[in-house]
Amino acid sequence: MASVTVKKPKEKKTKKRPRKEEKGDGTLTLDDLKTLGAELLSSRAHINNLPILLSFLYPSSPLDLALESLISIQSFFVPLLPEMPPSSSSSSAASGDADEDKNPESVFRLWLRARFDEFINSLIQIAVSSEVADAFRDVALDAIMDFVKLGKKGRFQSAIYHRFLHSIVHATSSVYSLLDLLAAKYFKYADVRYFTYTSMNKIAISEHGKSSLDNDEDASKPGKEVAIRNMHNILSCFPSLDLDKEQNYEMWSEFGLPSKGEKRSSKVSSNDANFENMNNVVIPTNNITKKLKMKFTKAWLSFLKLPLPLDVYKEVLAKLHQNIIPCMANPAILCDFLTRSYDIGGVISVMALSGLFILMTQHGLEYPRFYEKLYALLTPAVFMAKHRAVFFQLLDMCLKSSYLPAYLAAAFAKKLSRLALLVPPSGALIIIAVIHNLLRRHPSINFLVHWMVDEEDNVDTPAECNQSNQTAGDSGAGPLTDKKKQGIDPFNSGEKDPVKSNAMRSSLWEIDTLRHHYSPAVSRFVASLENDLTIRAKTSEVTVGDFSSGSYATVFRDEIRRRIKQVPLAFYRTTPTSLFLESDFPGWNFGDHHNETCENRIGENGVVTGIQDDDCELVKRQRTSMVA
Repeated sequence: MASVTVKKPKEKKTKKRPRKEEKGDGTLTLDDLKTLGAELLSSRAHINNLPILLSFLYPSSPLDLALESLISIQSFFVPLLPEMPPSSSSSSAASGDADEDKNPESVFRLWLRARFDEFINSLIQIAVSSEVADAFRDVALDAIMDFVKLGKKGRFQSAIYHRFLHSIVHATSSVYSLLDLLAAKYFKYADVRYFTYTSMNKIAISEHGKSSLDNDEDASKPGKEVAIRNMHNILSCFPSLDLDKEQNYEMWSEFGLPSKGEKRSSKVSSNDANFENMNNVVIPTNNITKKLKMKFTKAWLSFLKLPLPLDVYKEVLAKLHQNIIPCMANPAILCDFLTRSYDIGGVISVMALSGLFILMTQHGLEYPRFYEKLYALLTPAVFMAKHRAVFFQLLDMCLKSSYLPAYLAAAFAKKLSRLALLVPPSGALIIIAVIHNLLRRHPSINFLVHWMVDEEDNVDTPAECNQSNQTAGDSGAGPLTDKKKQGIDPFNSGEKDPVKSNAMRSSLWEIDTLRHHYSPAVSRFVASLENDLTIRAKTSEVTVGDFSSGSYATVFRDEIRRRIKQVPLAFYRTTPTSLFLESDFPGWNFGDHHNETCENRIGENGVVTGIQDDDCELVKRQRTSMVA
């Protein structure tokens, strides 16, 4: 009887122990988890320890218990990866007929596959969660990428990696720390970048399909914006392709990138010598660059079709000409996106000009009414924009061609000169530089600099009038009038069409007013360029980039750094009582009229009458009441 009583408590312990552990209620200690992991790795008889260890693998689990479970499960699944069936076969087997005979070994493998998928989902949940410590996230990420590397007999396991990226895109918490880890560790590998572009293309296509079928856009708009921002962050983490020099690409997986002939060699066993020598291989850039550019192009095109938020839209346009267009297989595909952006107007058009200019000058894009759109962008708001430096440099380059019609060059020069009266001093410096370059490149519009006015008949007789009439007639802008009313500018600053602006009938009188500008930097710059139009052999064009990034702060900093030889001083023997002297304005009196009236009312005996005294006291009382 004693022997029986001893056995019963042992059986109860073995039965109750798994029930408590499956719940993951924290009743087990770290030593217990180590024991369960050692038993799992030692024999298949302890396979029931696997669900127990999985129950401790979640973001809010204690760090030491979760790490121990992760290490034990990873060590268990790594040698079993070649024997496990794919996830598709497990789903098909689960949906099969119930009467179908199943091999116990195949059932066991399907069960292992289900537990492996559960393990991968737990790792992805831990990596994406914001509640996890950075060390735990780093270990989970390494485990995921190890299974990506080893899960398909040495080939890149794109299914696991796609599930991982899909979870990152649709994560509700911040994923910046996770993306920093990915960029630092794995985005340098060519196959990781290749399959990332592939997954981003698929996710963007699916998101675009959801947005087109979704009738209630307001209900799902926040979730879509988060997904779009995460996709943009992922695509922006990659280093740009250095196409100028030939480079070698390092692969994360053993077989590298997939190719057309890879299907024939897919039956090669893992024991083959060629398979073993593929580890840590460095592949030259013969066809890899073309494949990466193709996937890069598809991913960005699918992403740009999505309804981008305004801040993401601006960030894409800001880096499009430097980081995206040079890495594309066919940059001309972006013409629709850039032309739509250029037609929006405002800051969006200013930022789209860089990419559109590259397509026009390097890839043969023909954009009708380009200069008309560029002319409409010249507003005072452009001089305060964040990306004004790049815009004005491109503006100067767009107006550099000698084949530009005279009426178009005159319209831009006149529009800029009118803006010089409205913009800050830094903008006036840019305008002077651009107009100076226009006058040097197009001598046919030099008549705008100076109109000779006859005071007797009040008409203009410019020396270049005949030449300007012929130029305007050839350009379609209409002939110039021989007579011009003094004090009236025929230029229409509100006209959006440069042909109808009447710039050829006007003059650059606004630039002459800048000689007396309140900012010394502007007046000095105008004076320094006064002789450049007459002595062309000794002068050259002005670099607009030197002035395009100026502001109030830069103008003030330059002025306080200047060494002044003569300082204007104001010395008065007596304290002045008025702002202006009466001798400067005959007939005007700038004194204090109230004091004068009070003084005039004083009698000869020096006594003030009662009414006069009341008036002065009334004024004093009003002043004291106002102060109170």
